[in-house]
Amino acid sequence: MTQPNPLPPAFSSAGEPATEEARIIGVGTAVPAFSYSQRELLDIFGITDPRVRSVFLNSAIERRFLNLPPALPDGTRRMETQGELLQKHRTHGIEMGARSLQSCLKQAEADIDDVGYLCCVSSTGFLTPGFSALVIRELGLRPECARLDVVGMGCNAGLNGLSAVSGWARAHPGKLAVMLCIEACSAAYVFDGTMRTSVVNSLFGDGSSAVAVMAGEDEREGPALLKFASCIVPEAIDAMRYDWDDHEGKFSFYLDQDVPYVVGAHAETIIGDLLAGTGLRRDDISHWIVHSGGKKVVDSVMVNLNLTRRDLRHTTNVLRDYGNLSSGSFLFSYSALVDEGTVRPGDYGVLMTMGPGSTIETALIQWRPGDGPRFPVVPG
Repeated sequence: MTQPNPLPPAFSSAGEPATEEARIIGVGTAVPAFSYSQRELLDIFGITDPRVRSVFLNSAIERRFLNLPPALPDGTRRMETQGELLQKHRTHGIEMGARSLQSCLKQAEADIDDVGYLCCVSSTGFLTPGFSALVIRELGLRPECARLDVVGMGCNAGLNGLSAVSGWARAHPGKLAVMLCIEACSAAYVFDGTMRTSVVNSLFGDGSSAVAVMAGEDEREGPALLKFASCIVPEAIDAMRYDWDDHEGKFSFYLDQDVPYVVGAHAETIIGDLLAGTGLRRDDISHWIVHSGGKKVVDSVMVNLNLTRRDLRHTTNVLRDYGNLSSGSFLFSYSALVDEGTVRPGDYGVLMTMGPGSTIETALIQWRPGDGPRFPVVPG
């Protein structure tokens, strides 16, 4: 494939060249210590309803990392109160977040004291102060570190946060900005035997991911964040939502069965908006990193964008091995792409996330040459 203008400047949201270029210079991920197959989860919770079992076993998910409720003497699991779920969100969130942030900084060859901006993203609980303050205290980041908490936006929010981090990095050349996605999805589970909650319980896993971004003179290996584009579908605002369940006394997440079709129907439009003004066509994109939202969602995106299973191999592999990790899923896929060692300088990539709103977020990236082999990049 011939690369058009292999190293253009970054673009603003309006398609105009940006004054500074923000690059991804490191990524890190973390999951809980314990993972479970879908069959193991069905057995642990004694689920015999054939409809529910079918949802679990036909999800294209093999294993998920979860912090399950405590076991009772008879081997069953005690259902947690909303207060216990919030404590799980806080405790396990801080622990996972700290590990993924440290891993990210190691890859970026940076120290805790280098972080000038921290954006924490989460949708699986509510905390005040938020994760940004708690992680700063836990890891000893500098007190003057600027921070932002993005709460409750859902699975799309990783790219909302990355857009904010990229903007801060461009405004502060040479300073390190970090986005940290913390999703203890098992802190948002309700077990009431209904199909509504079973769909959610069959899908989500716990995990955290972090990405380091820097702009300016630091010519490190890694992709430039060229442009972001967003699309919200207001008429589908209730398709994905977090409700309060009076009967259970807990928050409960709802997914409409039409979500895959809503996402798929708007995928081509948002990619058109993302590439507008860049001189690029869809065929110029070498790497697709799409949120692991679920089998039907991934299939719908693939069909509507005329992508291949190879194009979405990292998305489907993350879904298979981890489930839907909410806001941080796309960084698990991005990390897998980097580890694969197939990226060439000049390659373009698209990041895509989907979530409540209903919303699709996208980013256009391009791998730039740098001074050192920070990532396993294949020479062009």
